[in-house]
Amino acid sequence: MSLNLDGKKEVVADVAAKVAKAQTMVLAEYRGTTVANLTKLRSDARAKGVYMRVLKNTLARRAVAGTSFEIAQSHMVGPLLYSFSEDAVAAAKVVSDFAKGNEKFVITAGTYNGKMLDVAGVQTLANIPSKEVLLSQLLGLMMSPVSGLARVIAAVSAKKSEGAPVAEVAAVPVEAAAAEVAAAPVEAAPAAPAA
Repeated sequence: MSLNLDGKKEVVADVAAKVAKAQTMVLAEYRGTTVANLTKLRSDARAKGVYMRVLKNTLARRAVAGTSFEIAQSHMVGPLLYSFSEDAVAAAKVVSDFAKGNEKFVITAGTYNGKMLDVAGVQTLANIPSKEVLLSQLLGLMMSPVSGLARVIAAVSAKKSEGAPVAEVAAVPVEAAAAEVAAAPVEAAPAAPAA
């Protein structure tokens, strides 16, 4: 069914609104892919916050005009499925995972941060861990020294409660440094000038 002028304007406005928020766009040729597989792909994409749509290339070119995705206009040929995501890796990950199990579904290009990506670039972007995974790895890295310190303090406390000699416990550098500071002579502050 062909769209009238108002319908085309509505499609371009809808896609342009999604493009304005997106960081990544992935183009894939879907020729030969079954409807059931495409339905599953769209369901997975929706669950991961990826906007996915089959568009006429002329409408897609109008929707991305004036944006960082405009550099991909020369790749907008043939029957394409357009995927956009606000998350930098979500669109690439969803499309790449689907392409692994469907040889007729072919990734043609992508863009991220104003740069063109070839198929290998899309695959590389898809292999980057998601934002949640990266945040949990960072938190684990930050918690490592704190948890190590807690284990040392717990071990010192356990030795003291077992009745270990004080000499063994004093081997901990923090307590030795505290003893040195306590034994150091204190210099008197200079007297204030008389008024």
